[in-house]
Parts: sequence; structure tokens; C-alpha cells
Amino acid sequence: MAQDVKPTRKNLMQIEDRIELSERGHDTLEKKRDGLIMEFMDILDQAQDVRSDLDADYERAQRNINMARAMEGDVAVRGAAAALKEHPEITTQSKNIMGVVVPQIESTKVKKSLDQRGYGLVGTSARIDEAADAYEELLESVILAAEVETAMKKMLDEIEKTKRRVNALEFKLLPDLYEAQEYIEQKLEEQEREEIFRMKKIKAKKEEEEAEEAAEAEAAEAEPVTADD
Repeated sequence: MAQDVKPTRKNLMQIEDRIELSERGHDTLEKKRDGLIMEFMDILDQAQDVRSDLDADYERAQRNINMARAMEGDVAVRGAAAALKEHPEITTQSKNIMGVVVPQIESTKVKKSLDQRGYGLVGTSARIDEAADAYEELLESVILAAEVETAMKKMLDEIEKTKRRVNALEFKLLPDLYEAQEYIEQKLEEQEREEIFRMKKIKAKKEEEEAEEAAEAEAAEAEPVTADD
């Protein structure tokens, strides 16, 4: 890149401006990257807790539904599930974390009271109620896990993108600019030395010519004047 740049003071000033701008951008991106990593670690801790809760809720739901099927029969369990009239509702919004838009999931009608489940109290047992409770809690955990893990993925993608931009500035653009700056400065110094050398030669030649002219003048003045015969 350096050899492709014409070594002029105008180009040097432009490269110095680009270096200053790139260094500021590099510092800004580094701060953004570090901030994103801190936010990501917080979300990661939350995601680990959510994943642990999700696994526990899933195991509990499976145990309860298996127990209900064993005690009440598969037909009774399916009948209770089919009686549900109000299904859960999910709405999504978004929030901004350091420039990264992540989802915010809101759910309603997930947890229900006994009379809201539609199957009534007669003809069912506590086993079915416990299975329903467990699956409602599991669904809430699934919704929370979806929100947290989607946010975590988006944050990770942004971190990787920011790291690539930092590396491009640090290991490619800025070194090329520094190299071009050094190349132009060296060429300008060489040109300046050549110009000084040239001016000295001109001055020496001029002084030599002036000395010769002075010597000729002195010789002319010293030449004896002879009288005409």
C-alpha cells in the first residue's frame, strides 16, 4: 500500500487524519466489545440458571404426566387436555442492549386455576391437576429460555462481528496507514535533503562565479596603462 501512495504533504495530512479517525474508532469498538462481553456473561449466567430450571421442570412434568396416565388412564388425561378452552398467548417486544436488539417475550394465560382449565373438578383427580400444574410451569420455563437464549445468541453474534472489526483495524488498516505514513515521511525527508543539497550547490556555484568575476575585475584594474607612442 505504501508504495502506491504519492509522497506529498497533502497525502500525508490525509493519512494522518485517517489514522486519528481509525484509532478513535478502534478505541470505541474495543470499549463496545468489552461491554458486550460483560453483558453476555450476565446473560450466560442467567441462561445456565434457566436451562437448569427447564431441565428440572421437564423431568417433573414427565413424572407427573406418567403418574396421571398410570393412575387415571390415557383417555382421562387426553380428555382433560382437550377440555382446555383458553390457550396461552405470547407477545414479543424488543429491548436494546448496547445497540443489540434482543427479544422480550411476554406470556399470558399460561398458569390457570382449576376452574379455568375447562375439565371441571368432577371426574378428574389430583394426579391430573398436578400434571397440569407441572406443564404450565414447564411452558413458562420454555418461554423464558427462548427469550434468554435468543438474546444470548444475538449478543454472541454482535461480539464476534465487533471483534472482527477491531481486528481488521488493529492488524490490517492501521498497520497499512502507519506504513504509508512512514513511507511518505521518509520520502519527504529525502526530497528535503536533496533540495538542501541542490540549494547548497547552487549557492556554491554562484559564489564561485562571483569570485571569478571579482578576480577578473581586480585583474583588469591592476593591468598597467601604457602611453601611445
